[in-house]
Formats: sequence, structure tokens, C-alpha cells
Amino acid sequence: MKGCDRPLCEEYDVALLDLDGVVYIGHRPVPAAADSLAKARAAGQRLAFVTNNASRTPSAVAALLTEVGVPAEAADVVTSAQAAARLLAERLPQGSAVLVVGGMGLRHALYAQGLRPVSSASERPAAVVQGYDPRLSYDLIAEGARAVRDGALFVASNGDLTIPAGAGGQQPGNGALMQVIRAATGVDPIVTGKPERPLHRESILRTRARRPLVVGDRLDTDIEGARNGGADSLLVLTGVTDPLTALTAPPRHRPTFLAPDLTGLLVPHPPVRGSGGRFECAGWTARWTDDVIELTGGGDPYDGLRALAAAAWRDERPAAPKSVAAALDRLSLA
Repeated sequence: MKGCDRPLCEEYDVALLDLDGVVYIGHRPVPAAADSLAKARAAGQRLAFVTNNASRTPSAVAALLTEVGVPAEAADVVTSAQAAARLLAERLPQGSAVLVVGGMGLRHALYAQGLRPVSSASERPAAVVQGYDPRLSYDLIAEGARAVRDGALFVASNGDLTIPAGAGGQQPGNGALMQVIRAATGVDPIVTGKPERPLHRESILRTRARRPLVVGDRLDTDIEGARNGGADSLLVLTGVTDPLTALTAPPRHRPTFLAPDLTGLLVPHPPVRGSGGRFECAGWTARWTDDVIELTGGGDPYDGLRALAAAAWRDERPAAPKSVAAALDRLSLA
């Protein structure tokens, strides 16, 4: 947990923003997102929208962003499909056939890298690339499995087991779908999306960021992906992660900064000071007493959450929920 005496939008040259749960939820804008991003841009921070969703083209993503009040162009969007296409282009000769088990987002990305999308194993593709597509057919999955069995390189755009399905529900994501080919062939795919490094690398190459800040709502993709790429991260609590989940996270899932939403880009973040069993942030103090953290003080409840996080993350072991529950209740963040 770091402090920053300037607004994050002034400290980091590019914000690498996740989309669902951060900027919008479905087709609804997240409160304060559009206004916060407009102010971050006005302060000089560049924005890139980074998504594991390989089904949509960058133009389609940019259109949705514009619809929810965040003006964007295709060049502002970085997708796992683009990361997969770059990885394949670096490994295969130009013009190589690649069997696409997925949608138009993957096909457009492959064309842009000089590769030839195909739909049949009979064309002897050099690789198979799989990405989420709600219209994915059994026949196409079977063609992909056949090509992988014949020796084609197997790449998956992302390994998300589930995706949001509205009203708090979930449905199978590409990580679940790719298990069909994996189980049928015994071949593990190379995964390019978050939290793996290829998508972070693609984002840096496209934005030429010198000091990027990864912004997301998921610990196991956005935050772990930032750590894998050596970047700082901001966790916003507008999506799937709640405060208790953040406080009990293992080291690879711990963000650099915490904020309620994207207004966190616009403000300084007070430092957390302390060690051992006592940590202070602004007007709050979190201290370990036996196996429970006690929180005292007052002020901005998110400063209290930062002090509490520093205490909960004092070592490699995830904190037990019962050790932080009473202190978290005192903050009344719900």
C-alpha cells in the first residue's frame, strides 16, 4: 500500500482501465466514471481501455464507451484478441493460417497482424486461437480440437472461467470453454489475457506508457496482471471485489492503491505508516491485538480501509475474515 502526495492522474502518464465493473456494468455507466475520466484526461493523463473480451472489435468497444459518456476511439482500446494476434505474429510466418474458435474480434486482430483466419482444420492451420463468443458452435470447437491434435499451436485469448450475466449472475467464460479443447487433446493453451503478461505488454506497446497505472475491479485478473507486469494498480470497489475480499487477499492480489470508484484517480492518497502490528493512515490507526485487528480514529472511511489493509497485509499469509470483520464493520462502507 503506497501513498501519493499528488492526484494519481498527475503521477501516472497512462491509466490502463478495465471496463466492466470499472467504467460500465453491462450497458450502464458506473456512477462518477465518465466525469472522473474526463477530469483525468483534462489533467493530462492518457486513457487506454484494456479488456479480456475478445469477441468485440476495438471499434465496437469504443462505441459502447462513447454511449456511456466516455468518448473513445478504436485506438484507445486494447483487447486480449490483439495480444493473441501479436503473440502469433511473432511466432509464425506472415500469411499463416490460424483457425479461429471465436468471433470477429479475433479475426480482425489476426488480419491486422498479417495472418489469415480460417475455420477448418482441413486448411492445415499453423495455430488455433480461441476466444469467447456467445454463438460458438460445437462444430467449430471440434475443428479446433482436430487442428490442435494435428500439431497446431494452441492459444487462448483469456482464461476467465466466468463472465457477468446481469443482475449479479454469471455464465461460462472463455476459460471454461477452452477446457473442451484442452480436455480433448491434452494440450494446454498459451493464454494471452489478464493476468498473463502478453495483454499488459500489448497495452504498453500501444500506449508507449512510461509509468502506467492499472485500474480494475478484479483481484485475479486486473491486480494480479499489474503485479505480473511490474506496474502499480488501483482497485476500485464498483465491481466484483468487496472490501472484505480485498483485505483477505494473498500477496499477488494486493493492489497498490484502493478507492471507492474512479474518483480515486483525481485525489492524492495519504501514506500508510507503521510496521509490525500497528499502521496509521490519516486519522486512523489499525493495530493487531492477539489475532484480531482493532481500528480506531476517524475521518475519511477509505483512509481507515487503507490502514486496515496495511495491517491485514503485514505478511505473506492472507488474513482470516474473522480478524478484520469487526474493524471493517466500523467503517460502514456498504
